[in-house]
Amino acid sequence: MGRVKNKIALITGAAQGIGAATALMLAKEGAQVILTDINEAGAKEQSDEINNLIPNKSFFLYQDVRSESRWKEIAIEVEEKYGGLNILVNNAGIGSIGNVEEENFETWKNVHAVDLDSIFLGCKYLIPLITDSGGGSIINMSSISGIIAGHNMAAYNSAKAGVRHLTKSIALHCANTNNGIRCNSVHPVFIDTPILDDFVGEQSRKDVLQKLGRQVPLGKVGKPDDVAYAILYLASDESQFITGTEIRVDGGISAM
Repeated sequence: MGRVKNKIALITGAAQGIGAATALMLAKEGAQVILTDINEAGAKEQSDEINNLIPNKSFFLYQDVRSESRWKEIAIEVEEKYGGLNILVNNAGIGSIGNVEEENFETWKNVHAVDLDSIFLGCKYLIPLITDSGGGSIINMSSISGIIAGHNMAAYNSAKAGVRHLTKSIALHCANTNNGIRCNSVHPVFIDTPILDDFVGEQSRKDVLQKLGRQVPLGKVGKPDDVAYAILYLASDESQFITGTEIRVDGGISAM
């Protein structure tokens, strides 16, 4: 307990999956957590569950991470309510199946808007608040698909690879300006979350999980907490000398 005690954390895409698991874990470790999601009811439900376990630890906000104006509002609302921010977890994301010939341009743009542009916007508008709060940690959600490409994941591969390199640029910017902010990316392999539904198609979820698990050296897909633990480490002061790099939560698949 207490690894992020008294820190203020904002987690996007927190209505379910990795975002929800991360919010709960950070709260259990002492952080005040702000959950945002386009699924307002889901974010409220997760926030209420946290507050039922740990009173007055959680707050939720509606957010479409594609909206620049909403990011500006989020920065103002967080500062007004909490007076600062120490941890930003850019977790919101969507998936898509389609090779470069099949993928339509609207889907391409939407995947990049949610998975990549939102991280640019979040960092652009919240770095000043984190700086004024004495520094902190930014964790950007990429994917093992940002490192290992697939023939039928053109948009997703591109967006998640962009997250990886954008993270490095942000980390170097923060180091160059000496603002006390570290920035790293997290790269999960297959995790049992709702985003897998974007890739399942007509197959049963159970069959897909078993099939995906056979591709991983550890023989299974991951759980949201597996990723949340990595995020917790990067959010905590234990990782104070780590910036501009990545943690692969991939069951060994990138070692093959």
